Amino acid sequence: MSTAAHVLLALLAAGPQHGYDLKKTHDQRFPKAKPIAFGQVYGTLGRLERDGLVEKRGQSREGGPDRTEFALTDAGREKLRAWLEEIETPAPYVTSTLLAKVVVALLVNGVEQARGYLAEQRRAHTARLRELTAVKTDPESSLGDVIAADFAIAHLDADLRWLHTTLDRVADLHREVHP
Repeated sequence: MSTAAHVLLALLAAGPQHGYDLKKTHDQRFPKAKPIAFGQVYGTLGRLERDGLVEKRGQSREGGPDRTEFALTDAGREKLRAWLEEIETPAPYVTSTLLAKVVVALLVNGVEQARGYLAEQRRAHTARLRELTAVKTDPESSLGDVIAADFAIAHLDADLRWLHTTLDRVADLHREVHP
């Protein structure tokens, strides 16, 4: 089951809600994450209902289209509890577009293009790091915004360290890729 499905279960743990309200609450609770699409909300709710994890509680019209209210079932609560107890296994393999582009640049265009790409990517990462640091120091930022910024900053910092190290190693990597 997807993370989005588990998040919707968690949002329903507070009480029954319409799909529209779930989307709105998701986007408020995860402000720096990719917004969830209405289609994804309703598609996921359909699968959760099929699997007995949520159930329809009724419909209302509140000045617009019909809205179906969904509620978490006992099976849904159990599924959510079990998911929260699972420890996330660190990824066994690095899958990154950033890494793939460096290797492909070396395969196709050589050392200088790979270095150029790494330098440009480092500039983009540094600019994003500045934006996130501003979020952390903005008195208008919520604690959720700050926590999301901390998470992104830690990942950007790791990427920046990798970019710096790889810039130093790119010629050696080119010799390895093109023996």
